[in-house]
Amino acid sequence: MRHLGGLFIGLVVTAGVLGGGGWAVRQLSGAAGGPPPQQTLWVALGAMAAVGLVVGLVMAGRVSPIAAFVPSLVLLAWTVVYALDTARALSFVPSDPSLDPLVRDVGAGAATLLTTGVLALLGVALFIPVLMPSRWSRGGDADDDYESGQEGYY
Repeated sequence: MRHLGGLFIGLVVTAGVLGGGGWAVRQLSGAAGGPPPQQTLWVALGAMAAVGLVVGLVMAGRVSPIAAFVPSLVLLAWTVVYALDTARALSFVPSDPSLDPLVRDVGAGAATLLTTGVLALLGVALFIPVLMPSRWSRGGDADDDYESGQEGYY
């Protein structure tokens, strides 16, 4: 059950990194050509901070390692596709004019994250906790493993 919850958390983190991070990057880059308005700037910085907080909690928290593996797999796979075939990787970005402008902004921001290598960096950072064996065990009380010897001797 723990790993099923980790799968769900991983899907949410993936959507948060690609959606929230992509939208924030697009807003901060000044989609209209100039610097963003003050309110948009603060909202985009808050979204970026929230994405960073969620990624940090998944990397450092005692949730299932699958919660970190799912987004790392998606981010690294998209980066490998970009390295092998740039046109195909960028074709995954939603850019149809019939789409909502918010969806197009998210896609353009995600493409910016992809082309600058930020998704590769996040993918590797999220993959490191998966390699730690202690993350795969349930993690009981560490004091139960030690037997008490004669008391008073050190």
